[in-house]
Amino acid sequence: MRPDTVVTWKWKSAPGYRSTFGPETVNTLKRMVKRHYAHPHRFVCVTDDAAGIDADVEIVPDAKDFASLPSPTGGHNPSCYRRLRMYAPEAGRVFGSERFVSLDLDIVMTGDLDPVWNRPEDFVIWGETNPRSFYNGSMFMLTAGARPQLWADFNPRTSPTLAKRAGRFGSDQGWISYKLGKGEATWTREDGVYSFRVHLEPKNGGEDLPANARVVHFHGKCDPWHWRAQRLAWVREHWGAAA
Repeated sequence: MRPDTVVTWKWKSAPGYRSTFGPETVNTLKRMVKRHYAHPHRFVCVTDDAAGIDADVEIVPDAKDFASLPSPTGGHNPSCYRRLRMYAPEAGRVFGSERFVSLDLDIVMTGDLDPVWNRPEDFVIWGETNPRSFYNGSMFMLTAGARPQLWADFNPRTSPTLAKRAGRFGSDQGWISYKLGKGEATWTREDGVYSFRVHLEPKNGGEDLPANARVVHFHGKCDPWHWRAQRLAWVREHWGAAA
């Protein structure tokens, strides 16, 4: 079942954080999705600062849930607990859709997204990046109301510690991995979904784009607009042309 809404999030990074996300990153992601996803869809950005974002991007105000809650793995790592609102029972009303996919801004789309997003499961999330977590929150797709326990059972005072003590890495993705355990439907390299840092950069600095690649995630210190990425022809072709 295809999503008819694509959601991304933009908030102001904490002082000293490794990346800064301006309106151009939202606009570029929107254009890449439009280029590679033919199914009719809305593009939504959850933010409290819409300045510079293209007019055809729908804005959902950021409720800033748990915005000040740091990642239990340290301030140098992102804190994305606010995304847990997507699992709330009323998520369909908040985001205006019954089926949506959530994307990080530091992604490069390189191929047709329909085979990736046309899935029957009520919840699919990217996996295969960190042995300490089963899932990565950079991309997930769900039918509104699926996995409501991720929202209902989250306690900002205890849940991050529980996930960390269990060996799960990250903020929201650590909690998701802890709460759901293994066995959820995932995207992997077989689906054309890759990590630049884990799968591509160790081989020739990432110069070779796999033939089946459709989505490349730049989670970590190297963003698509970083010089280490921009020196690569395939990044300039797919991200640079959309910028």
